[in-house]
Amino acid sequence: MTSNIPLGELTLRTLAMPGDANAAGDIFGGWVMAQMDLACGIRAAERAGGRVVTAGVQEMAFALPVKIGDTLCVYTDISRVGRTSITLAVEVWAQRYLTPVMEKVTQATFVMVALDADGKPTPVIPL
Repeated sequence: MTSNIPLGELTLRTLAMPGDANAAGDIFGGWVMAQMDLACGIRAAERAGGRVVTAGVQEMAFALPVKIGDTLCVYTDISRVGRTSITLAVEVWAQRYLTPVMEKVTQATFVMVALDADGKPTPVIPL
């Protein structure tokens, strides 16, 4: 996690609030992961032209904590489009409270699957 420039498109920004933190003021990793999932859902649904669900998450590790007051910035990059799936590289950056400082806190690979009205996998519309 050494890059100092986010990869991908800014897909979601949100504020880390006290209700998202433990007693020490560190934001729960599960909350960060949920924001990543939301961002991937937004980006993949736009690309698929319809409903998508999360099929898998690969290689996620936290390099730095997120603190109360930080702005969480989730960047997504579509790295592969299969017949029914979309793979996204996701990076999460924290803009530290009341500063311009941006630090990458985690990254992962998400795989989303396009679904039809019956909840069955459906082909992703070609570009």
